[in-house]
Amino acid sequence: MVTTVIEGRARLFIDWRIGRTVARELVDAPVETLAWVLMPDHLHWLFVLGDEDLAVVVRTMKSRSARAVNHLLAREGSMWQKGYHDYAIRCEEDLCKLARYMVANPLRAGLVEKIGDYPLWDAVWL
Repeated sequence: MVTTVIEGRARLFIDWRIGRTVARELVDAPVETLAWVLMPDHLHWLFVLGDEDLAVVVRTMKSRSARAVNHLLAREGSMWQKGYHDYAIRCEEDLCKLARYMVANPLRAGLVEKIGDYPLWDAVWL
């Protein structure tokens, strides 16, 4: 699981069009995406890494999504803060339970009353 933050914690994903632009990059990443949620200023992404290099996967997603968002907004410059926080899941951990907790972040943050009302998340268990 990876968490990464927008530069300056800007609330960029308040605009769902920008969030959906990033979501396309998550779907196209060279890993099996299990779940993701875009909060206003950061991303939680749960995926199966396989043989890929974690740093390369994250760097590529950040680069591609920043280019796509910059194109959408007709702007230049960085979008993501440098670095990310990663958490390796142990085999015995319940991935579905972790994904539920992760995608419930909008509820806990008070952004919506029902997760179905929040447009910027997905999970393979639906």
